[in-house]
This record gives sequence, structure tokens and C-alpha cells, in this order.
Amino acid sequence: MTLTDLVTDTERQLTEAGVSFGHGTTNARDEAAWLVLHALGLPLDVDLENPEFHRPLTLDQQAQVATLLKARIESRRPLAYLTREAWLQGVPFYVDERAIVPRSLIAECIADGSVDPWLSDQTRRVLDLCTGNGSLAVLAALAWPDVQVDAADLSADALAVARINVDQHNLQGRIALIESDGLAACAGPYDLMLCNPPYVNAASMAALPAEYRAEPDMALAGGADGMDFVRTLLRDAPSRMADDAVMVLEIGHERAHFEAAFPHLSPVWLDTSAGGDQVLLLTREALTP
Repeated sequence: MTLTDLVTDTERQLTEAGVSFGHGTTNARDEAAWLVLHALGLPLDVDLENPEFHRPLTLDQQAQVATLLKARIESRRPLAYLTREAWLQGVPFYVDERAIVPRSLIAECIADGSVDPWLSDQTRRVLDLCTGNGSLAVLAALAWPDVQVDAADLSADALAVARINVDQHNLQGRIALIESDGLAACAGPYDLMLCNPPYVNAASMAALPAEYRAEPDMALAGGADGMDFVRTLLRDAPSRMADDAVMVLEIGHERAHFEAAFPHLSPVWLDTSAGGDQVLLLTREALTP
């Protein structure tokens, strides 16, 4: 069995097992390639069509893949938890069950420059609220070399994971980790706030596949309409924002609930690979009565 054969067979088994995706991949083929390449210690960007990989794999190599595949199917845990690695905008991050698997669409808005027109040469302080494993804080620090980033989370466990990533990317001097219940311990004033909060409504939480249930509930559950955390955030945010500050907020598939909860707001919706209704931008002025 060659490498490409093994990827195809792994794809088949994942499909037949009915596992769910969304933690770094969106389909069985990509998940199979990631699983096989990781198990064999190969870079994730290898060309599977390269003749070099058409040679038969050893039985030991096939067994390595089979072991990881068995764990993926039987545990129903995201592959990122099994490999202890996730990628966001091409940047590698450590992750384990103490923090949500990084996948925020805000990462796209940082990488593609969507946020840049709202910043200025005076933008110096950035807050990544609900930082989880610290991935958005790291991406912000890499994208904007002149800023200092506060990365805040209620979970001490998640912040321990974030510490690993901050250290791995050598950003200890530019990213401060803060244990905070919402904005309580975040003094500001901030020029930019990034937040991927818990926003999944109660009905959707009850229907989540096992892979999502393997993640910390506190990073997902947003109450009956998904807006519990967001209500407090938008109430408290202006007092922590500089005059010209903006907030970039992810709400996933909850636009209808957001608009019902905040009918007086007219946010700017940012385009992402998931559409133009999942990440929004609000100015301090818009948030101030």
C-alpha cells in the first residue's frame, strides 16, 4: 500500500465511521491526509502525487496510521487533540483538551487585511478576549509588529495552553496573559479588541456532535440565544476602549440572535470563507449610547 493508497483508505474509513469535522478540516479527504502524514512524521504540505510517495509503505508505517485512525474513530475527539497540534493561517499551535481547538474566522480578517483600514499608526494596544490557546493573540502580534497584546481568558487551564504558544513563538515580550472574567481584569484602554466568545445557543449546543462536546463547554455555550457573554461584553467594552477603538467580534451562525438582542446596532460585517455574516466590527462610538 502506497501513501496515496493509505490516504484514500483512511478517507473511506472516516466516512464509513461517520465522524464529524470542523476542527482544522472540513471533509474526510483532508482529515485523512492530515492523519496519515502526522502519523508518519511527514510535513503536512507534501505533494501526495510526488513519485517518491508511490513506493509501498512498511507494515510498521501502516500500523502507525491504523493506531491513530482507531483513536480518532473510537474516541470521537478532534484530531487536533490527538496530534496536539492545530494550524491557523499557516501558523502551527499547540492545543489540548484544556482549550478549544483554534479555528476562529477572525484569523482570516487579520491575515487578509480586513481590519487594517480601521487601525492607525497610533494603534498600540490590542486585547484578545476569550483567547483560548492564544492563537489570535499570536497572529495579531505577528501581523502588527508595533502592538502589545493582552490575551485574556476566564480559564486558567486555557491560559496554560496559551503560555505554551506564546513561548513557542517567542512573543513573551509582547503578549501578556490575563486571567479575567470577561473584561473585569482588563484595564485598557485598547485600540483594538478581538473576541471569539462562547456564542452557541442552547438548542445548537444540545445537537453538537461528539467532537465538539470534547471541547470545554465554557468556550462554546452562550446561553439560550447564544448572546449571554456578548451582552455583558458590549455593555462593558466602551469603558475599556480608546476613543477611536474598534471591536472585531465573531458570532458564528447567530446573526439572527445578535440582531434580535441588539436591534440598535449597525455593525460592519466582514467577509470570511464562511460568508459575510459571522464576523462583525463595531466602533466605540457605535457602542456608546
